[in-house]
Amino acid sequence: MPWWIWLILALFMLAMIICGLAYAGIHGIRALRDASETGDRIGEKLSAMGEPDSVGHTPEPAIFTQPLSVAQDRYAEAHAEVIRRRTAKRERHIRAWNRWKRFND
Repeated sequence: MPWWIWLILALFMLAMIICGLAYAGIHGIRALRDASETGDRIGEKLSAMGEPDSVGHTPEPAIFTQPLSVAQDRYAEAHAEVIRRRTAKRERHIRAWNRWKRFND
């Protein structure tokens, strides 16, 4: 192979290495900027979590530290709400079926 082909290949290789380094540098700088913005947002959220609440209520103690009657009352209320939702859903379905039944008559 003549010497000038080797020169062209070497120059092409150097050009590709320089282009690759430039590409990696540009994208690296963009990634650092994005990472710093994300870090700033995370820092703001964490600092907001560390601040005391403006509402001055005390948290309710854990359920296992309260009397059993409290848990029973909560369960009864939750179950009654489930039954109310099921009944409301059933009534909506009945009304829909009655509308459709009258529509086809």
